[in-house]
Amino acid sequence: MEPHPPPALATALDQARRLVDSRYPAALSAVLGGSTARGRATGTSDLDILVLLPDGDVTRRETLRHEGRLTEVFAHTRAGLEEIFAADRAGRRGTMLFLYAESVSVHDPHGHAAALRAEARAQVDAGPDPLTRKQRDDARYGLTDLLDDLADVRDRHEQLVVADRVLTNASALLADHRHAWWGNGKWLPRRLMTADPVLGGALLQAHLALAEQADPAPLTAIAHEILDLVGGPLREGHSGLWAERGRSGE
Repeated sequence: MEPHPPPALATALDQARRLVDSRYPAALSAVLGGSTARGRATGTSDLDILVLLPDGDVTRRETLRHEGRLTEVFAHTRAGLEEIFAADRAGRRGTMLFLYAESVSVHDPHGHAAALRAEARAQVDAGPDPLTRKQRDDARYGLTDLLDDLADVRDRHEQLVVADRVLTNASALLADHRHAWWGNGKWLPRRLMTADPVLGGALLQAHLALAEQADPAPLTAIAHEILDLVGGPLREGHSGLWAERGRSGE
């Protein structure tokens, strides 16, 4: 951490230290992550605090209000964090990995936080686990089915809902193709633009065109372009067990 952090960050770090000292006195380490650590906090941003607990404790997430500020605490053991990191790689969103990788130390008497931050940065740089062939084919089938729906729907509400799912599914396939992290919610456009600024930007603009002008043509075209990168549309010949099936057509 820089020796003289900006005032907003310094205030947040002091708040985080007081919370850790009072609520987690046995903590082995703690870091501050999220928008506050990245210098992008707004007046409504919460604090994201990650606390390493001794072995034998319970990995958990707690939401509380500390000194008037909404705070999310991700408290975990070392074994619990390994499971979370593995799930992050498999889920390809990397939520906890990015929180650690972009964090600032709050409490680190034994160097655990520094080691975990370095580990997280290495895993973020290595990228997420790729989709298996089965997962990719399921995603191709799901996006193909959604595009068929998009061509058929006339109700404006249905069109918007289907368009949202086309954006989500196409962005996930594009991120996997680029071996890049994917995102959900506000992180979908951010990660998408990192994965592929050209196709990702075109996908976002096409989704916006449909939302503003009710024109599905640009979204359909860019989604098909992304499908072609990963093997093309998939309909006939696709099969799967019911328990594994993504019910994308309902």
